[in-house]
Amino acid sequence: MAAEHKSVVNVEVAFALPHRQRVISLILPAGSSARAAVREADLARYFPDVPPETFENAALGIFGKALRDPDQYVLQEGDRVEVYRPLRIDPKAARAARAADRRD
Repeated sequence: MAAEHKSVVNVEVAFALPHRQRVISLILPAGSSARAAVREADLARYFPDVPPETFENAALGIFGKALRDPDQYVLQEGDRVEVYRPLRIDPKAARAARAADRRD
C-alpha cells in the first residue's frame, strides 16, 4: 500500500515575551520552510511593540531544538516553530556579573 502524499502540513508558530505569548496554528503547503511559517504567522500584528525585523531575522527552533538553517528546514506535520528572542546580554557575561555581585 503506497503512503499518502499530503499537500499541506499543520504547524504552529510560537513567540513569547516575559509576560505574554502567542501560538498561531497554520496550514501551509507541503515543503514550506520554518522561516516561511514565521512570515505567514505575521507575529508583528500580535506584538506591535516588537520591531518587525526581530521576527524576520530571529533564530528559530522546532520543539526546543535550534535550527541551523531555518530557511532550508522543511516543516513536518505537527511541527511547532519557536521564534527565539535575541539575547540582551551574553550568558557568560551575565553569569560573571552575578558571581561578582555575590562576592561583594
